[in-house]
Amino acid sequence: MIGKTTKLIERIQRLKRDKNAVILAHYYQVPEIQDVADFVGDSLGLSQNALNTNASIIVFAGVHFMAETAKILNPNKKVLIPDLMAGCSLADSCPADKFASFKKMNPDHLVISYINCSAAVKTMSDVICTSSNAITIVESFPKEQKLIFAPDKNLGRYINAKTGRNMLLWDGSCEVHDMIKVEAVIKMKADNPDALLIAHPECKAIILELADYIGSTTGLLNFTEKNSATKFIVATETGILHQMKKTSPYKEFLIVPSDSTCSCNDCPYMKMNTIEKLYNCLKTEIPEITLPEDVIEMAKKPIMRMLELSV
Repeated sequence: MIGKTTKLIERIQRLKRDKNAVILAHYYQVPEIQDVADFVGDSLGLSQNALNTNASIIVFAGVHFMAETAKILNPNKKVLIPDLMAGCSLADSCPADKFASFKKMNPDHLVISYINCSAAVKTMSDVICTSSNAITIVESFPKEQKLIFAPDKNLGRYINAKTGRNMLLWDGSCEVHDMIKVEAVIKMKADNPDALLIAHPECKAIILELADYIGSTTGLLNFTEKNSATKFIVATETGILHQMKKTSPYKEFLIVPSDSTCSCNDCPYMKMNTIEKLYNCLKTEIPEITLPEDVIEMAKKPIMRMLELSV
């Protein structure tokens, strides 16, 4: 299997050169995809790199809304995704038609949408945010401005608490973070009193209250690298451990399990992408992400606003 993977990686590297392609991979991808990627990051970093790339082809090893964002930012480039069915439970929790009705019922509210949403929802947004810049984005609005925050209620609740806002929250969540059990966290903290608990703000409020540090995926990675502690309990998706172990090889990382029978907390959609699918999509240049021109034009405005505020 190792030999097969090595050969596939060599072929991928050759295809990248021949086709002037770039591979962008999210931290939640499997290790071999992270290692072959030209850039590995969270949603903000990936968006910035998608905007700035000179490549002719973008291969987005992530989930569908991420590849859509790359296409919105690069309408004249070919954007590929290894598995077209790699969706997102959080994006799926906010159907565009229902969100349109929700927005219509609150006409005096402006909309801040978390990047984990469909292109259709982005077209109804005034600005996009990621977990890295959400507080900055929210605080760019006057205190008196009424705001809708969608689709993640956990992140929205956390931002409300940090900023003193009272944003109207869409009732959505990420299944990977939302199903982390407080009982599991408490037990891990009791069993590992020398460990720091770090958590992504998509986790439930009760988990965040127990955390020693709360941050975006990149924030969590940077914290483990710079903090003097040598053991961390990690409340987010398993994929980030690969980068944590690379940057801090002598530290110990314990992932909070998703249930009583599993020691992992994998996003099933992120893990739909494999090194074989990555090779095949670069070779055949399918599946390709396509969007209507009007959707691209409307969705690009709130994304660009986010990037302008994130300099």
